[in-house]
Amino acid sequence: MEGSITGKRTVNDTVDLSSGKGHRDENFPVASFLLSAEHRAPIMAFYRFARRADDIADHGDATPEEKLAQLGRMRSGLDGAPGGAPEALALRAVMAERGLDPVHARDLLVAFERDVTVDRCADWAALIDYCRYSAMPVGRFVLDVHGEDRDGWVANDALCAALQIVNHLQDCGKDYRTIRRVYLPLDTLTKHGARVEDLAAERATPELRSAIVASAGRTRELLAKSAPFAGLIRDRKLAAEVAVIQRLAESLAMRLEQRDPLSERVHHRKAEAAFLAARAALPLLFRRAA
Repeated sequence: MEGSITGKRTVNDTVDLSSGKGHRDENFPVASFLLSAEHRAPIMAFYRFARRADDIADHGDATPEEKLAQLGRMRSGLDGAPGGAPEALALRAVMAERGLDPVHARDLLVAFERDVTVDRCADWAALIDYCRYSAMPVGRFVLDVHGEDRDGWVANDALCAALQIVNHLQDCGKDYRTIRRVYLPLDTLTKHGARVEDLAAERATPELRSAIVASAGRTRELLAKSAPFAGLIRDRKLAAEVAVIQRLAESLAMRLEQRDPLSERVHHRKAEAAFLAARAALPLLFRRAA
């Protein structure tokens, strides 16, 4: 990718590649009011770190070299090196204070570095391997913050991978048009007679719809594996948030089987999301309290 930088120069002469997107703009809850206040601060520090790295990797004008240099500053910040990115230094301080394992933040950077250099997934296994670094570390960090048993990682990993793939499928047209990135497995596209170029259209071809539906079906299989996750979590509030995320993801996966993300709205409206969230969280909260 080539092009001039349009971001704002900061005082240390680096380029600001931030998108302006915040935690309230995400498709799924981030450190919601359901969580205890003591746990929200480290989760928000992790989110700001991840948001910054994601903005760098997805910037439309920066060159790969510039992106990798800035991601290198993120990694340096985790190491506490001079000149490290502020978000990484802040996260490092939080992790050190609470004795949290930095491996999850380091894993996350692997995914963003891949985003700069790799823009296609050959097959489902490659997509899941990408999710191993782009999504699973987020849930693992949240579990560590709450002191949960790592036996829950299997269910966590299935849910986090499903969330990532749902996001990819919802935004498959936009990702291709803006940054030429394709997360739909290439072998799935080929199997259904679809082409990568079909993602640029205003409406999905029957072949592309078939590939998206097939991928959404496989995502629902992941969600079936993660369905017991909330029940495995000791912290009542975290269990409720996980139940909410599970329900929202299930709804979106079903919508992707029914709607064309290139021409139809898949994302929940605020009222829809609130209704689904309440139905998922309240029974669990009251049952745990009793």
